[in-house]
Amino acid sequence: METVMVNASSAYPVHIGGGLLDRCGGLLAAVTSSRRCAVVTDSTVGPLYAGRVRASLEEAGFTPLLYSFPAGEQNKNLTIYGSILEFFAQNRLTRSDCIVALGGGVVGDMAGFAAATYQRGVDYIQMPTTFLAASDSSVGGKTAVDLAAGKNLAGAFWQPKMVLCDTDTFRTLPADTFADGAAETVKHALIKDRDFLGFLMTADVHQSIAQVVRRNVEIKAAVVGEDEFERGARKLLNFGHTLGHAIEKCSGYGVTHGHAVGIGMALACRAAERLGYSPAGTLDAVLAANGRFGLPVQCPYGADELYNAATGDKKRDGGSIDVVVLEEIGRAKTVRLDMDGLRAFTEAAL
Repeated sequence: METVMVNASSAYPVHIGGGLLDRCGGLLAAVTSSRRCAVVTDSTVGPLYAGRVRASLEEAGFTPLLYSFPAGEQNKNLTIYGSILEFFAQNRLTRSDCIVALGGGVVGDMAGFAAATYQRGVDYIQMPTTFLAASDSSVGGKTAVDLAAGKNLAGAFWQPKMVLCDTDTFRTLPADTFADGAAETVKHALIKDRDFLGFLMTADVHQSIAQVVRRNVEIKAAVVGEDEFERGARKLLNFGHTLGHAIEKCSGYGVTHGHAVGIGMALACRAAERLGYSPAGTLDAVLAANGRFGLPVQCPYGADELYNAATGDKKRDGGSIDVVVLEEIGRAKTVRLDMDGLRAFTEAAL
C-alpha cells in the first residue's frame, strides 16, 4: 500500500494498492470513531464488492447499512439524491456516523454531496472502484448532482476523511470504462507533467497501475492544496471539460465523461492553436494520447449545439467563462472569454 496525503482544509490520506477492500474496516477505524456507517453503491458495483466491504467493516466492529441505486450518469439526479438522504434519515444516521462511497465517479459525487448536506455535514470515505474515480474525482472534495440544465450544477466542496483505492477493482472494468480514467490521466500529464505523458505513451499502464494512480493523485493533491475552492490554480483541472461537459449534455449522457473529456481536450487544443493561445504541436500530442488509449477525437455535434450547452456550464461567471489552454505540453493557463469569445472558440474547435 502506498499513501499520498492531501493537505486541504482538513488533511486526509489516499491509500493506493491491491486488496484494500478486504482491509477497509481497519483502515476506516483509524480515521473515525464512529462504528455505524451507510455504504452507498450502485447496481453495478454492489454485486461485485459490497459483500467484501460489509464483511471487513463488520470484522472491525462497524454496523454497515447498504444503499444501492441504479448505475449510470442519468441517475446522478435530485431524485436519487433525495432517496439517499431519506435512507439516512429512516435509519437514524447522525452526525457522529459516517458514509462510505463505494463505486465510480457517480457514486462518489452523489454520496459525497449527500454526506455534505445531511444534517449539515457527515464524515465520509471515498472507495473508488474505477480508474477514473481513483485518479481524479475521489480526490479533492468536489461533490455534486446534475440538473436538467447541466452537469454538476448542484454541489458542495466536502473533503473526505480518507480515500481508499483498491487497484484490483480495475480488473473488472470494460476497456471503454478504463479508457475514461486514461482521459483524466492524460489531462493531468498535459497540464502539469510532460515526463508523465512520456511515461504514459510508452509504459504498460495496466501493469503500472498503482504508480499511475499515485502520480495522478500527487498532481491533483498539489493543486487542491494550493486552491481548494477553485478560485485560481484548480481551474486548470478543467482542461477539456467546458466543451466536454457540453458533449455529455448534448448526448443525454450517452457519451461517458472520460470520452467526452478526450474529445474536449482535442477541441480545446485545435481552437487554441487556431486562435494563437497554444503553439503548434499541442493538438498532435492530444490526438496521439487519445489514440493510444482508444479515446475518440471527433465531435458529433455542431458549433451551435456545443455553444448552447456550454453557456450553462457551472464555470460560467456572469457574462464570461474561463477556458483552459496549453502554453506547452506540461503547462497550462486559463483564458477568460466573453460569450462572443466562447462562440468563436467553439467554432474554431470544430
